[in-house]
Amino acid sequence: MMELQTATVPSPIGNVLVVADGPQLVSLDFEEYAARMAMLLTKRYGQYRLVPTPDPAGAVARLVHYFAGDLAAFDGMAATPGGTAFQSTVWQALREIPVGTTESYGRLAARLGVPKASRAVGYANSLNPIAIVLPCHRVVGAKAALTGYAGGLERKRWLLQHEGVQLI
Repeated sequence: MMELQTATVPSPIGNVLVVADGPQLVSLDFEEYAARMAMLLTKRYGQYRLVPTPDPAGAVARLVHYFAGDLAAFDGMAATPGGTAFQSTVWQALREIPVGTTESYGRLAARLGVPKASRAVGYANSLNPIAIVLPCHRVVGAKAALTGYAGGLERKRWLLQHEGVQLI
């Protein structure tokens, strides 16, 4: 049975669950979405056991720094979300959206070379297993509309404001 390291981190927007596979962050989500996290981990690993660990993959310290205002806290952090080839491409592209900015689903799709796939990009975005670190909250609808965020629109709004995005 696979052993994964886990910790819970209190934050201004609710408790955050962190899961790592050794030095690699594999999941980060809000506590009330633990069932979704478990489903995704089972799909990826089969049977697994969560082992409480003080700072899995260094994610706890980085989250604390991020919430304290260090918006570069996740730069260079090892994160392996799994997923299909397309999902992985979308998720890694999220890291290229600079802090303090947003990008529309359509523009992200175009940047990935699939300009007519904004819905597929949106769907992949919704399945992102590593929230905040792979910043799916920076993807918005047309005309900068706040749409879709697995953690809830109020969290998305908070994260964007925390990062200095001026919302309409």
